[in-house]
Amino acid sequence: MSSGFDFDHEISREGTSSLKYDGRQSMFGKDDVIPAWVADMDFAAPPAVTRALAQRAAHPIYGYTLFPDGLYDALIGWMQRRHNWTIQRDWIVLCPGVVPSLNAAVMAFTQPGESVIIQPPVYFPFFSAVTQTGRKLIQNPLRLEDGRYTIDFDHLAQCAQDARLLLLCSPHNPVGRVWQPAELERLLQIAEQHDLIIFSDEIHADLIYPGHKHYALATFPEHAAKIITAVAPSKTFNIPGLNLSALIIPGKSIRTAITQAFNNLHVSASNPFSIAAFEAAYREGEPWLEALLTYLRNTRDDVEAFLAQHLPEIKVIRAEGTYLLWLDCRALNRTDAQLKHFFIHEAGVGMSPGILFGAEGSGFMRLNIGAPRRTVLRVLEKIRQAKTQAELTS
Repeated sequence: MSSGFDFDHEISREGTSSLKYDGRQSMFGKDDVIPAWVADMDFAAPPAVTRALAQRAAHPIYGYTLFPDGLYDALIGWMQRRHNWTIQRDWIVLCPGVVPSLNAAVMAFTQPGESVIIQPPVYFPFFSAVTQTGRKLIQNPLRLEDGRYTIDFDHLAQCAQDARLLLLCSPHNPVGRVWQPAELERLLQIAEQHDLIIFSDEIHADLIYPGHKHYALATFPEHAAKIITAVAPSKTFNIPGLNLSALIIPGKSIRTAITQAFNNLHVSASNPFSIAAFEAAYREGEPWLEALLTYLRNTRDDVEAFLAQHLPEIKVIRAEGTYLLWLDCRALNRTDAQLKHFFIHEAGVGMSPGILFGAEGSGFMRLNIGAPRRTVLRVLEKIRQAKTQAELTS
């Protein structure tokens, strides 16, 4: 509260057509679960965003809208301040979200039957962007070593021999890794050797915990011409429903190809409200974000402490970034179907099953901690009670 932003305030989202809350019946088969799944937060957006939306709504005509100079300037300033990355306006391609951009990149740079590399366990649209467009999926699974995920570079080099495109998640969803410069350099060396184009999903780049630093892949200038970087204010400022993101593409030929892919689909990201929110967030949202990061760090630490004390069978992979925690539930000795039943029907908690993120996610769950801390701790307490009850009746 000393920051002036009240992240402890609980705001009811029921009846707002919220996917997270009003979609519980279709997602979990029941309404009475605490939802901790889809990656949006239960915090009010920054006041600057709310003001900008109200001001735009006050003008009663909502027609076709251009992208104003201020929007580009806000993004350029943000990348310079937060990531020490000087970008040019003509590198920016505005688009309606990262997932459509994944699909556009796959269609722009590969032909049906050609291969695309992903690194599971990973955000599940990475899979569908490849398989639903008739491309061949090559999986370079991350390695879990001593409670931390790493890239298997030897295997990646083998995969790259037959691939055209690599879909990178940085920071990584769901495992919470923030890739270090040495890791990114090695990845880029492999890409250079095999002439890979890289789509780098950096939508969580602003959500980094102390002791870690995000490095935009394209800030390694010798490789930047073949890198597409996806960014957005959606996760950072909790405005994903407004559907506006940006691709930053230094390479002109790459930029032209992906722009053509969007043009072929007649997809427009121009929306008067998303434009207003985008600019306000990047221009004025920094104090709110700093307060949020402190709050999320404390919540993360409280979750780790609770699990260690009360649920030691559930190991949390320590998050270096994002507000998503990757829970290793394998010691509970349940199948994925049994885990799903336990959390939903016994604990009354709605998380994302790890198996959604690939076979490597079997036995894991993804917990969204972007909520008032008492809500997150209530989730953990319900799990503890359900486990105790299950042990008493077994």
